[in-house]
Amino acid sequence: MRPPRATVLLTTGLVTLLGIPSAAAADTPSTLYVNNSASAPRCSDTGPGSEDAPFCTISAGAKAAQPGQTVQVLAYKSYDETVTVDRSGEPGKPISIVVRPNTGGPIRVKGLNVRGASHVVVRGLTATGEVQVSGSTDIELDRITVASQTDPVVIGTGSVDVRLTRSNLLSPVRIEGGSRGTVLGRNQIRGGITAAVDAVWGPGTIVTNNTLYLSCDAAVSFRSGSTGSGAFNNLIYTSTPNSCVNPAPRSGILVGQDSTTGTRSDHNLLAGFPTDGVVPYKWADVVHATPAALRAATGQGAHDVLTANAWDVGPWDRSPNVDSGDSAAPGVLPTDYNGYPVVDDPLAPNTGKDGGFIDRGAHELQDTVRGVQLDIAQSWAPVGTAVQIKAVADNNWPGTLTYQYEFGDGTAPVVTNSATAEHVYQSPCACTVTVKAITAAGKEAYRQQPIKVTPASPLATAFTAQPYLPSGSDPNRLVTPLTVEVDPQSAAAPWPIARMTVDYGDGAKDTDGNADPVRHAYKQPGTYKVTVTLTDIKGATSTAERSVQVAYTPAGYVAVAPSRVLDTRTTGSPVQGGTSTPIDVPVHYYGSGPHHTAGASAVVLNVTVTGATEDTHLTVWPSGQTRPVTSNVNVKAGGTSSNTVTVPVGADGKISAQLNSGKAALIVDYVGHYQPNAGQRFTPLAPARVVDTRTAGGALAGGQARTVKVAGVGAIPADATAVAANLTGTGATENAHVIAYPDPAKRPATSNLNLEPGKDKSNQAIVPVGPDGTITLYTNTGSTHLVLDAVGYYAKDGKALFTPAVPQRLADTRTTGKLAPGATTTVTGIPGNAIGAALNVTATDTTGPGFLIVYGHGGTRPEASSLNTRPGETVPNHVTTPVADGRVTVWNSYGGANHVITDLFGYFTQG
Repeated sequence: MRPPRATVLLTTGLVTLLGIPSAAAADTPSTLYVNNSASAPRCSDTGPGSEDAPFCTISAGAKAAQPGQTVQVLAYKSYDETVTVDRSGEPGKPISIVVRPNTGGPIRVKGLNVRGASHVVVRGLTATGEVQVSGSTDIELDRITVASQTDPVVIGTGSVDVRLTRSNLLSPVRIEGGSRGTVLGRNQIRGGITAAVDAVWGPGTIVTNNTLYLSCDAAVSFRSGSTGSGAFNNLIYTSTPNSCVNPAPRSGILVGQDSTTGTRSDHNLLAGFPTDGVVPYKWADVVHATPAALRAATGQGAHDVLTANAWDVGPWDRSPNVDSGDSAAPGVLPTDYNGYPVVDDPLAPNTGKDGGFIDRGAHELQDTVRGVQLDIAQSWAPVGTAVQIKAVADNNWPGTLTYQYEFGDGTAPVVTNSATAEHVYQSPCACTVTVKAITAAGKEAYRQQPIKVTPASPLATAFTAQPYLPSGSDPNRLVTPLTVEVDPQSAAAPWPIARMTVDYGDGAKDTDGNADPVRHAYKQPGTYKVTVTLTDIKGATSTAERSVQVAYTPAGYVAVAPSRVLDTRTTGSPVQGGTSTPIDVPVHYYGSGPHHTAGASAVVLNVTVTGATEDTHLTVWPSGQTRPVTSNVNVKAGGTSSNTVTVPVGADGKISAQLNSGKAALIVDYVGHYQPNAGQRFTPLAPARVVDTRTAGGALAGGQARTVKVAGVGAIPADATAVAANLTGTGATENAHVIAYPDPAKRPATSNLNLEPGKDKSNQAIVPVGPDGTITLYTNTGSTHLVLDAVGYYAKDGKALFTPAVPQRLADTRTTGKLAPGATTTVTGIPGNAIGAALNVTATDTTGPGFLIVYGHGGTRPEASSLNTRPGETVPNHVTTPVADGRVTVWNSYGGANHVITDLFGYFTQG
């Protein structure tokens, strides 16, 4: 059974590391600075060596240093010098030359020469050449890297008490010239032609807890009067060098005849022994092939271990070097090569001296923590509840971690060896609990988790109900129109909610297992009573209700390349009376084609009805709503008629279309859509003529396209992205169609206006602006004159946003009397804050050819027409017009009396 850690002390034989010295006298700065980097303040070797005026070379700092001062070295490039230290500190007040931690890379020098000095610490340098200590006393070389494989580290000329620790040496260490009391601890050292550690007249040399790589000679060699020396807790690897001058067998540990007196060796591990040409021990010129043979002959090596396979040995679990050393051996350090502490591996038996657990070699095996999970039993609880917290760490060693719990309420962290903690919160908070799992080496993993601490009050339901709209930063995400988000986060809930039931007031309900916000898409605007019932985990129940107004949200216009979304001539499924036809309307385009994936609230279409079996009209409305009494397209038997339609999108992303009677083919072209937090704003204009081929350019011939300037013309600004215009064809020689489109190089397979010889026909179009502020007009056959009257434009700096409306009839003169020639009628029912409206205006029972003009009430009547009337026909047209005081005026020309029907599909408000 492993003894408690407290019973195994790492005090006997410890070498005291001086570390950073205490501050010098008050009149002398404690730290001098060396910094040769280009980004540092200008350096000078004749300056004060302050942080603002550092030395350029380390040698200059060493020459200026007084006892107790630290020379701190900073840089991101090499120092082109061999550092010489020949000044001395005092007992307890050494001169320290240290590389600043986290400098960014190794501080390289050509070499290091400490001569005739005492009480000196050098830490963190990397030497590309020789490192020598001569005639010096009380010298500590720590974390030194020697990159040269040919220049040995030499401690000589009678130096005393030199300590070489936690260093990485690619060349051997030689102790010579009567130097005594040298200690080598926790180093990685590679041998060369000579021994990795070669004491030649180096009495009292102690080699403890090093990882040594045997090459041509020995791993450790004590000879030529190196009496009173010792080798303890070392990990020795054998290797096969390319070439060696010495023909004699190589040795793991070699003690010469003249160095045996007082020399000891134990708890070393020799990995890769035996092997050809290598013997474990050579003591007083006698070879010993096993630790038992060495012990029998010398009394040494009683706890040494030989392993045949070197790759089985190292700083990992179940390696024989783990927890098997002598904690009280001379030269033992409290930390290893990496600065990690001596720790007990619970997976390895403590086979070291007196049950100790120090590892052999330079490295002390440490636990590894890869992560930690955090479990809070009451992550939502009222004040005064004892909250249970459990940490589950992913590490190698059970029971060895320290845990630090922070509760996020300002109380002091709890540090414990327990994986559980309990905390009572004294006031409500939305706090964050943090747990850290920390190894003995300071490696850590952490996890955070929120906790909701509530007032200790009864459950009381409360909620908000707000429109849920598309995001301006993610406009292509599907958000259905008339979606409302119900959020119960404002409820007073002392305990977590186990069940939430939401009655939306339209027959739909939701039940959820928590109190997260929920969303519901209503089929049509209106006022609904929403009821929310909450039940917590303790069984308490509370209900709240409120009236929620559901309405369309003002939206910007998104123009797209026109595309055909339905043509029943190819599907064989005509529209007909008594049956509605659902139509999918795409509002976003991917490489695979159009898909309804955005948050459009209304779409703009060009709808054509052809081949009707009788005189009839088509109604278009949002899917899921009741068919309104409005109409959009009127067509005679056998004829073709088209109209622009603006209509809200249903909750299922569709619209519905139905004939009043008969059958007909239906063609639907998608032009654009309105979407909250996206698109451009609209500015309505009094109708203004921008194109008239009767006065400029002549008739447009069949198969020909004509590009005309619109942006920057009249009241339309140059930065307009789309124009709304009334397109009229007159003098057509054949049945034909007209297309208005933005890019003259990309004519779509859609249409905007259907022409008949001898008839003036018009249709409103919303056309994206193409290159250089133009649009292009095309007719497929015959010839025709075209008239284009602008009624508004869309731009970033436009005035108004569009609010869709459930299609509704505003006025019908068939119930009040015909509109006489030259007379006006006022249409009311548009919201009073509207500055524009999207209407469908229909003229019927016309007694003579003429036209209608629709304009804002009280305004000046424009010259441009909104609708051409024809005797014997019912003619509809989409009209976008200014509005004043919620009213528009319709003026009839002097051609003949008309009945006028006005339907509302949406309106524009300042935004």
